Amino acid sequence: MSTFDLAAAAPFRLDFTVWALRRLPTNAIDRWDGRTYRRVLVLDGLPEEAEVSQAGPPERPRLRVGFPGGRLTARRRAAATAALEKLLGLRIDLEPFYRIAAADRRLASLVERFRGLKPPRFESIFESLINGISCQQLSLHVGILLLSRLAREFGLSRGESPAFPRPRDLSSASVPKLRRLGYSRSKAHHIITLARAVASRELDLETLKDRGDDAATTDLLELDGVGRWTAEYALLRGLGRLDVFPADDVSSQAKLQRWRGLRSRPGYDAMHRVLDRFRPYRGMIYFHLLLDSLSRKGFLLAKDLRAVGKLGTIAASPL
Repeated sequence: MSTFDLAAAAPFRLDFTVWALRRLPTNAIDRWDGRTYRRVLVLDGLPEEAEVSQAGPPERPRLRVGFPGGRLTARRRAAATAALEKLLGLRIDLEPFYRIAAADRRLASLVERFRGLKPPRFESIFESLINGISCQQLSLHVGILLLSRLAREFGLSRGESPAFPRPRDLSSASVPKLRRLGYSRSKAHHIITLARAVASRELDLETLKDRGDDAATTDLLELDGVGRWTAEYALLRGLGRLDVFPADDVSSQAKLQRWRGLRSRPGYDAMHRVLDRFRPYRGMIYFHLLLDSLSRKGFLLAKDLRAVGKLGTIAASPL
C-alpha cells in the first residue's frame, strides 16, 4: 500500500464534499462507505484505486490517502495529488463566502448545517460534459445509472471498480452499444462525437480554462448536444467557476423555491434575480442546496455527521 497525507484548507468535511460530488449512492465511480472515499484514477495510463479518509476535525483537517495497488512513483503520486485536490476542492479558501453567508439569515442557516463542504469538481472538463449530456432532461437517478453503466462498459477498472472513461475509451463506442446501455440515439451520437473530437485533438477543452465565463459558455454552446444548462454545469463542475449556478433546471428551481419560501417556482431569470446578491459564490449555493435535498431524502443525516473520537475522525453516515 502506498500512503501519504494531504492538507485541506479549513474548514473541511470529506463526507459533505464527497456527497456533493457523487450525488447518489448508486454512483459506481465516486464511492463512499461512510468513512472512506474511493475512486479509480488513471495514472500514466494505468488504473489505480485511491482510498481517502479524513483525520482531524473540520477546523484542523488532514486527509489520509492510500493506494492498495502498490507503491506509486513520484510522477504518479503528483498526478494523484493534483486529481484529488481538484475533485475535493482541497485548496479552496471559502472564508469570503462564509462572510457573505453570515449577512443573510436563510443562507447562514443553510451554510452552518453543511459547514466544511468544499466545491467538488470532476477530474476533467470532458467528464463534466459527459455528465451533463447524460443527465439532460432525466431524473438524477436515471442519469447516475447511465453514467455508472458507461463507466463499467468503457472505463479502465481496478478489480470491479471502474474509472470514468477517457475520451480515447469512448471514441471506439458505437451508437447501438450506447443505446443498449439506455442512452437515447441523439445522446449516444453527441457523446461519441465529443469523445472522438477530444481524442483526436481536433477539440482542446483545456483552452476553456483561459476563457471568461461568458466566452467559455459561448464556446461550449457550439458543441453538439450542449445547451445552456449543460454549459453552465460544465463551468461549475468542470472548470470550478464558483459564481455559476446552473439555473435552467426544474429540480434546482424547486430547491431554490423551497429554500427562499417563494410562492411559485422561479424561472431562469427569476433564479438569478434571487441569487445575484450572493455573487461571486452563487455556485456554492447550488452545492449547499444539493446537500439539503440529499439530507431531506435520507441519503445523509447532518445530525449524525460530526467529529468524534480521539483523532477527530468523521463518523459514518447511516444510509
